[in-house]
Amino acid sequence: MPLCAIAYVSDVAGPLSAAHLDALVEDAIRFNSLAGVTGVLLCDGSRFLQYFEGPDDGVSAVHERVLQARSHRAIHKLGHTRVPQRYFPYWSMRWLGVDPTLIAELSAGDWEAFADRSLGGPPVDSAMERLMRFVAPHLPERAGVQETRSSAE
Repeated sequence: MPLCAIAYVSDVAGPLSAAHLDALVEDAIRFNSLAGVTGVLLCDGSRFLQYFEGPDDGVSAVHERVLQARSHRAIHKLGHTRVPQRYFPYWSMRWLGVDPTLIAELSAGDWEAFADRSLGGPPVDSAMERLMRFVAPHLPERAGVQETRSSAE
């Protein structure tokens, strides 16, 4: 089954506590699980950067839900393309607290070819590669672990 992915950045639409963000992500986990979508959400307190992947219909359903969400505004799509594999298969969704500079750096990065490196993965210095390097220390040691959140250290 072909996979596709979307990455976007947006502004938080008001005060957002960790408990509220946890609840949003728990809801996303339920929805994404049914849609066959996996991914990660970065939050610095005022901005989100989200990447999600899965089958076309699942990604389309999640994307429509993202566009309708009242928890953020000024949504800017960074990339939408086919991907050769799941890069975040462990989580239907997980949020990670980050420093604002990371979201700024990733937002300004190259998302054009984020799925390619001769279909083996993202180019070495792409925004996707930088996202994967940031997320790597947070990946579970064993497959199947579903965690909701983690603050940056």
